Formats: sequence, C-alpha cells, structure tokens
Amino acid sequence: MAQTTASAPLNLGFLTVLHEAGGYLGGYLVTNRWGRPLEFRLSTAVQPNRVQQILYAGTLQPYIYADLIGKTLVEKTGTAAQLLLTDREPILELRLRQEVPVAWLAPSGDPLAAALTGNGALVRPVNAGADAVLCHPRFPSDVAAVGEMLDRLDGTLDLAEPFARIREAVAEARKMGVTSRG
Repeated sequence: MAQTTASAPLNLGFLTVLHEAGGYLGGYLVTNRWGRPLEFRLSTAVQPNRVQQILYAGTLQPYIYADLIGKTLVEKTGTAAQLLLTDREPILELRLRQEVPVAWLAPSGDPLAAALTGNGALVRPVNAGADAVLCHPRFPSDVAAVGEMLDRLDGTLDLAEPFARIREAVAEARKMGVTSRG
C-alpha cells in the first residue's frame, strides 16, 4: 500500500483570492508535484453590494472566498487535485464543501495561525519556521494526510512560489481584458 501511495500521481491545487477595488478575483492553478502547470482557472470579479455586506457581516469573506470563488473554480477544473493549498485563511472554509484536504500556508506572526496551531491544526513549519502549513480545525485527520503528501514532495517545490505565478497570470489576464468580463 505504501508503494501505491508513493507512486500515485500527486496533483496540487493552489488557490488564492485577490481583493481589490473592483472586487474579489480568484485564481486556481493545478500543478504536478514538481510545480509544472496542468490547468489554470480565473474567476470573474465578485463585488458584494452594501446589503450583502450588512447581512453577511463577519462571514462575508469566507463566503466569497470559499463558496463563491473557491468552490466554483475547483468544480470547473477538469484536473483533480489531491491537496488544495491557499495563502488566504478564509479559503480554509472550502474544506467544508470538498472531500480534498485544504491547507493554508500561513505567514509568520499571524495571530490566527498561532491560534490554529494551538488547536492542533499545524501540519508543519515551513522555511525554518517563517511560515506554517495549517489545516481546517474541524478536520484533524487532514493534518497527517497533508503531512504525508508534503513528504512526497521531498522539498522539491517552494509552496509559496505558485501563488506568485497566479498573481502574475491575473495581471496578464487583466492586460488582455479577461478579468473584466462577466
């Protein structure tokens, strides 16, 4: 069984959301274990109106990040990922709607990351303690599963780097007018 797991393909999904004046825009990049792109998706901008802001209150960001943008991008992607990674904490809520583990690459010193670490959501520190990989606290079994998948990477992939590629691709799409549609 260990050989089957080790030889099974490992696709990683990198999901981020950018919040700008024009609204929230998501980018989702699926790569192989070496970071080579397999598929890329970009959402249209989501701009909540004032009534939605009032009604959703503190749940607005997780709703937009996970439900509207994240879930839609993941479901429309034809290439399945065995692990979803994000650099935005509200996207952890996507785990409530997906069977695939979702892990947050948390920046160092983030107070929410420290709280989640205290609740047992820490998979491991990354980059000599500068960042941490954390799972949704409602899914404690994800900690071991994510740890095993990260072990399979053998340190060959900088987990933060694909998010830079997504941001660059969003900037290029903007130049081409792709993000203004819809």
